[in-house]
Amino acid sequence: MDHDDVEIVGWGHTPFGRLPDETLESLIVTAARDAITTAGLQPREIDEIVVGTYNGGLQPLAFPSSLVLQADDDLLFTPATRVENACATGSAALLAGVRAIRSGQARRVLVVGAEKMTHAPAEAIGHALLGADYDRAGESVSAGFAQLFAEVAEAYFVKYGDHGDALARIAAKNHRNGMANPYAHLRSNLGYEFCCTVGPHNPIVAGPLRRTDCCPISDGAAAVVLAAPGSAPRGPAVRIRALAQVNDFLPASRRDLLAFAAAHWAWQAALERAGVRLSDLHLVEVHDCFTIAELIEYEVVGLCGPGGGGEVVAGGVVDRDGTLPVNPSGGLKAKGHPVGATGVSQHVMAILQLIERAGAMQVPGATVAGVFNMGGLTVANYASVLERVR
Repeated sequence: MDHDDVEIVGWGHTPFGRLPDETLESLIVTAARDAITTAGLQPREIDEIVVGTYNGGLQPLAFPSSLVLQADDDLLFTPATRVENACATGSAALLAGVRAIRSGQARRVLVVGAEKMTHAPAEAIGHALLGADYDRAGESVSAGFAQLFAEVAEAYFVKYGDHGDALARIAAKNHRNGMANPYAHLRSNLGYEFCCTVGPHNPIVAGPLRRTDCCPISDGAAAVVLAAPGSAPRGPAVRIRALAQVNDFLPASRRDLLAFAAAHWAWQAALERAGVRLSDLHLVEVHDCFTIAELIEYEVVGLCGPGGGGEVVAGGVVDRDGTLPVNPSGGLKAKGHPVGATGVSQHVMAILQLIERAGAMQVPGATVAGVFNMGGLTVANYASVLERVR
């Protein structure tokens, strides 16, 4: 199914980071208001609302859908639904909005992804995130998903050799890119030498993964307004050429942890539905919750074969001025990862590139972009292709 009859006409994005003065409600309200404003719409013109939050016990309020109505009284009585699909919650919300428009039930849909996390202690966060893993749900381990991806890294190193250097290059690239992103949680150009060196300020977190190989826990929200063509004021807009979802088995014993098989399926489905090839894309935002994830995602998007990601990053292919910039926003690694917000945020970052409003992040001449977002360890996988309309 392609979605090229749905446009993104508005967007909003809060800063990501440790935001003690913000609540889940305030983050949602800010992003929602900004998205409606940039769309040039009145709140009463929104037909439906979709909210993406993971929560996992991090917030006592487990029923946040109507928080969006706090953005404006004219949203009163607008249908609002909360969706969740682990770290792909934001993309799940986006897909729900797209389906509402394609079904004819709505012409303008507000999609908001948000998460408030940094108030919780490390063990509580680890417990909440491990709720997205079949085998370790219920455990309280501060390392959380880092331990799972450390096992992926260890298996990768056994099969293809030590790639600690490649992981450090990915971290350094994304921190360098994050310097140009005003929304990013971490805006420090740490450099390759720091990222590849284990020390007091860059300790081992789990297995071969250093602190610089792990994305930060963040607060934040992002929002978009989806519209059927002709249903919103004529302003900058991006078309969703394709949006694909593919799920894998939940038990790790039923998945090859290095194959990222469902991720491959989702990515190929998106390219085929959009009628594009990798060479048609000008940038990609991928799910780099850990640097090992981005390394394997180079294989997913078609930049290399199995085990070849190290050469890709060492050769500068994925740099902002490379053949295919990957995560020019800084990715989850530098921008941050407020779980429910991430999928929406990735799309907002791509949109800003395509309408040439990315500022210092701008990839010159970008008109087509890809986005890959995953929930769990490649269990729920979403891939999309976006194209500038005007």
